[in-house]
Amino acid sequence: MKKIKIQVPATVANLVCGFDILGMAIHEPYDEMELKLLDSPEIIIRHTDHFGLPEEPSKNVAGVVLLNIQQHLKLTTGFEVIIHKHIKPGSGLGSSAASAAGAALGANILLGNILSDEEMVHFAMYGEELASGVRHADNIAPCIYGGITLVKSSSPIDIIPLNTPDLFVTAVHPQVEVKTSDARQILKKNILLKDAVEQWGNIAGLVAGILKNDIPLMGRSLNDVLIEPVRSILIPQFNEIKTKSLQAGALGGGISGSGPSIFMLAEKKETAESIARLMKSAYNEIDIESFVYVSKINPSGIKIIKEDE
Repeated sequence: MKKIKIQVPATVANLVCGFDILGMAIHEPYDEMELKLLDSPEIIIRHTDHFGLPEEPSKNVAGVVLLNIQQHLKLTTGFEVIIHKHIKPGSGLGSSAASAAGAALGANILLGNILSDEEMVHFAMYGEELASGVRHADNIAPCIYGGITLVKSSSPIDIIPLNTPDLFVTAVHPQVEVKTSDARQILKKNILLKDAVEQWGNIAGLVAGILKNDIPLMGRSLNDVLIEPVRSILIPQFNEIKTKSLQAGALGGGISGSGPSIFMLAEKKETAESIARLMKSAYNEIDIESFVYVSKINPSGIKIIKEDE
């Protein structure tokens, strides 16, 4: 029985202005997944956490990914998956994407690396569709490719890995719930052309800044005129944290995914740690528990911890 253990990182989607097309892997928090290839065609899912996620394969994010791989490849073998989840569901840090991407990449390794990166993204998107109702790859892509990725298209899949700037990421996860489906529901269905043009300029500027390693350009481009003004009302202390982070030297930042997590980028570790303290303090002031993470951008994505025959 072939087995593998992997470490699957949290991800920050959108990167402020790149709604559904930009994503970034970070080092913490992360999930651990153990996958085993079975002689029989059954799929077994087990969770060691207390989040109460379903373990029936057709209702589980990792399970639907494996079911689709199994069906597409006409496999007579199955999979057993044990998920040690530390990325809390609904955190805005890519919890469902971690399970989905981990299942796709882990299964691919067990099957002898027969799938391309694009095919792994394709199958992992079934998990995101189950979790949020939408097939999006902005969290999945950096999990599989590492670093920062641009999803040029999700149908057909066209992923462009970008550079990994030498920056620090500070992320805070306040213990309040913001469902991805709800966060999508409140978005405007129509937008002004002038706002769209401004947003396109920010996205293009951010991608150019990443590719040229132009840190000031990245900072000027981390601005969202479409999504953040609407979604930020769902996140306590958002405006205070963003304002104080920028004053403390943050390059920029905003909502991580659909929230409630908030992320900020900084050039120096001291700045990132200072931002972490002010984030924690902002939530302590209103008696909301929070978890804060400081790390570099993760250049490699999913990491193989152990592989056994």
